[in-house]
Amino acid sequence: MNNLSNNLSAMQSLGFTLPSPAYLFGAIVFGLVGLVAWRYGKKTQRPATQWLGVALMFYPYAISQTWLLYVVGMALCAGLFYDRG
Repeated sequence: MNNLSNNLSAMQSLGFTLPSPAYLFGAIVFGLVGLVAWRYGKKTQRPATQWLGVALMFYPYAISQTWLLYVVGMALCAGLFYDRG
């Protein structure tokens, strides 16, 4: 256990931090919504839905702040809602 604590301290001193549970939850939920949107877009041949699904799956890798993760995710989901009509 002491070795794990030392490794975490070393990573934090280099600027690496573990994401919060809220961030992990949001990344998983938006990733799953993106996967469903991508598959639906592929099945119905709707390129906009496919690309929004791809964006939902991969944007959490580019965003590190939890509040921004949810804002962008909700905007992309709104895009999916708008695209379906």
